[in-house]
Amino acid sequence: MSAKKIYLISGEVSGDTHGAELMHAIKSEMAEVEFYGAGGPEMKEAGGENLRDWVEQAAVMGVVEVLKHYRWFKKQFISMLAELKEVQPDALILIDYPGYNLRMAKAVREARDAIPGIKIIYYVSPQVWAWNKGRIPKMAAILDKMLCILPFEKKLYEDSGLSTTFVGHPIVDELVENKIEVIRDKNLVGLFPGSREREIAKLFPVMVDAARRMHNENKDLRFQAPAASEKLAELMQKIIDKNKHGGDFIQITSRADGGSHKLMQRAHCGVIASGTATLEAAWYGLPYCLVYKIALPTYLLGKMLVKIEHIGLVNILAGKKVVEEFIQGEADPIHIKEALVKFITDSKHTDKVKSEMAEAVAQLGEPGCHLRAAKEVISTLEG
Repeated sequence: MSAKKIYLISGEVSGDTHGAELMHAIKSEMAEVEFYGAGGPEMKEAGGENLRDWVEQAAVMGVVEVLKHYRWFKKQFISMLAELKEVQPDALILIDYPGYNLRMAKAVREARDAIPGIKIIYYVSPQVWAWNKGRIPKMAAILDKMLCILPFEKKLYEDSGLSTTFVGHPIVDELVENKIEVIRDKNLVGLFPGSREREIAKLFPVMVDAARRMHNENKDLRFQAPAASEKLAELMQKIIDKNKHGGDFIQITSRADGGSHKLMQRAHCGVIASGTATLEAAWYGLPYCLVYKIALPTYLLGKMLVKIEHIGLVNILAGKKVVEEFIQGEADPIHIKEALVKFITDSKHTDKVKSEMAEAVAQLGEPGCHLRAAKEVISTLEG
């Protein structure tokens, strides 16, 4: 029996991690398999020489950045499509990254005569339910299988006739692995400004100002902010120095100190940039407020497109406001300070938020997401 050929495409760091874990899981379940495609260093290590490492160049954000790199993306697209026709894989697995991957799915479906029998599988559903539900029927027409990681996505795709399986959220495995036994420090507050330079530049000064105001009223309070890299740690320190809010009550920590996951389990409460970190904090039981601030033109465009009441994933899962969301102009030191002080002074409020967060994140499923996804891939191939 000849080896199955699987072509994978991921264009972001998180997708590279998910792709590599999925590849390892597939290899544990399938004796003969060859991997091709494009991802990052983790996928290349898992798949070998047939995987190109393009994530550093591909992981650009925003319409302007994508347009700047249009020629480069077009060249990559043409190259990958040609490679797919040459390799003749049994399956194409597209991991998140919808702007590129949905176009690739359409191109491959249109080239069905050149790549006969290929199964197109999407892993980590793009959040079209937030900005364009009308695309779901179009996706159903070009995909063979959707592997989603949020429970409510399953019905949305199945209603359009697309075979869909909720496999659980990949974040749960990592969170279980990093769980520690620790007593929360009632005087420790976590500041989580994100892992991108742009969002740190917008959000960290506001967080630092809120921390200063809180410390002025309560000298026992201490603040920690995890930095995803040494470069970001330097940027965060410059922001502290520039705003003259220094002193020893704000500490920047690194991965060596346990990173954001350890802080989420030690702190009493926190303020977090919108994103996956909000799910992580909720799973660890850290009460927090969410902040979100981007360039005004981008925000106004997004507001026209996005059709959901909340932006925080915990609130979306719960179907109601569980954690405070401070967006754009409301993401200011006063709102943040008031929300955090309430966690420190009002135990009933804090307990209520913790309980509702726990109910929401329980929907993410049990550990083993990648293995369940691998079994669905194999089942789709056999089918």
